[in-house]
Amino acid sequence: MAQHVRFRLDPDAVAALRALRARLPRHLAAVDEPAVTVAAAAAVPPAARAALEAELRLLMLPSIWLATLGTVAGRPDELVLAAVVDAELLAVHAAVHDALAGRVRGPVAAYLPGAWLPHCVLATERPAEAFTALHPVAPVRARVVGVEVA
Repeated sequence: MAQHVRFRLDPDAVAALRALRARLPRHLAAVDEPAVTVAAAAAVPPAARAALEAELRLLMLPSIWLATLGTVAGRPDELVLAAVVDAELLAVHAAVHDALAGRVRGPVAAYLPGAWLPHCVLATERPAEAFTALHPVAPVRARVVGVEVA
């Protein structure tokens, strides 16, 4: 199982994302803590975690506007709320990957710079049904309050 580097979101954003999930039939809704995954690898060893922590101490963590219902390539059974991508978000994402480069085993290509679509998973199956239940959706402004390896 891969390890994920995730942006933890502020409590108001988490509550808003949970409220969206609560509008879905129970069997469709994602159950994990709402977050935005920025990197994944087969293993994120202690040296990589230390480098990531040192890099992030130098950066201001961004706010993320989660605004678009859709699916992600390679994961057709999920419905996500995707982010509006801006230069600040991409810069922090690149810094995360710079810190992890050469320090992790088996990086997952979908999270690498140039391929990453920042998002929060809302439903884990039947995305068309979930889309119908949620559309239209108001954007969620999420402040990043921390980074974790899960």
